[in-house]
This record gives sequence, structure tokens and C-alpha cells, in this order.
Amino acid sequence: MDEIDHKLMSLLRQDARLTVAALAAKLQVSRGTVTNRIRRLEDDGVIVGYTVRLRPDVQHNEIKAWMSIAVDGNQTRAVIASLLGEPGVATLHDTNGRWDLLAELRAQTLQDLASVLERIRLIKGISNTETSIHLETFRVS
Repeated sequence: MDEIDHKLMSLLRQDARLTVAALAAKLQVSRGTVTNRIRRLEDDGVIVGYTVRLRPDVQHNEIKAWMSIAVDGNQTRAVIASLLGEPGVATLHDTNGRWDLLAELRAQTLQDLASVLERIRLIKGISNTETSIHLETFRVS
């Protein structure tokens, strides 16, 4: 990846709805160049999709929480595989420090969140968890 690829990805992060013509103008390259680079970035798995981001206050009924997870021994890969299959896990991060993994959880009700927590705590290889519910979000990137 070169400087143009990095600039292209930066523009798409800011507004994935920019047209190829607008991207080409901003990058000072041809539309064909932009089209080819986007296709290559998608084919190489650098760009894996496009999505809509909503303001946190728009999703009134959704409960979000962070779960810090400690994993026994060398069972991290198995635990990750299980967590990726859990519908209540929105994002999953490998981390350092006291906790091995950090999961963002989403649920419609507190009862749904309790069910997600229970299912996760039953996963073989998880030794300890700590969960914090999002109360308010002050900044979204």
C-alpha cells in the first residue's frame, strides 16, 4: 500500500458514500485509478465492508456493555472462536494487562444482557470476567 491507498482509506473512513469522481478529485487521480484501488483493497481483504454508523443516542433501546475477560492457559483461540459465535458480542479485542480479551456487548433489555453474560461465562476456558454497562457516550470517532 502506498500513500494514495492510505489517503483513499482515510477519505472512505470519513465518508464511505463519497463517489468515485469525488474521491478521484480529492486524490488528484483518475476515476479508473480509484476504482482499481478500491477493488484491489477489497480483493486483498483490507476493506472488508461498508457500514452505517449511528449516533449512540439514536439507538434508544440498546444496552451496551464492556466485558473484560481472563482466559485460562493457552485456550485463547478456542475462547475467541466461541465468542465470535455469540450474537451478543458486537466487537472483540485482544488486549494486554490484567485481562486477555475485551468484548463490547449489545442487548435490547437487561434480561437479554443477563442471558448474554450467562452464556459467555459458561464458555470453557474463561476463568474470570468483569462487566461494565455503558451509561453515557461522550464522543464517537
